Amino acid sequence: MALETVLLAVGPNEDDRAEALADIVRDVAGPAGAAVVLGHVFTDQEFDDYTDRMDFDEGGDPDSIARRHQTVKGLRDLLDGSGLDLTVRGAVGPRGETIVDLAEDVDADLVFVGGRKRRPSGKAVFGSTAQTVLLEAPCPVTFVRAD
Repeated sequence: MALETVLLAVGPNEDDRAEALADIVRDVAGPAGAAVVLGHVFTDQEFDDYTDRMDFDEGGDPDSIARRHQTVKGLRDLLDGSGLDLTVRGAVGPRGETIVDLAEDVDADLVFVGGRKRRPSGKAVFGSTAQTVLLEAPCPVTFVRAD
């Protein structure tokens, strides 16, 4: 299977694992020549808050708002100069399901999703977003956890 498109699902709090996400995406997508989609999903309330703060008109474009999101900008900065074909996509809805929809929409061959290190009692369970993506994505999913 040729790797043509990689989706990096960018959560609202990826700062602690941004370098790990950038490194793995660079290492996997770069040699394959794959396009990279940085996808950020907003909840309805987050989207409304961002459009208000950024003075967007009613019904602002999720892609434009995602491009301005600090976490997305940070990952773009980390990936800048890597030679990767980067695009940013924004979407609004329940995180897990909307990431799966985005993976289908961009015809992703691989999805990267971040998560937190869990205590020993929770090691067998991923967070709800990661679990939904792992179980429902139309392609393989790589889980990247913070150290």
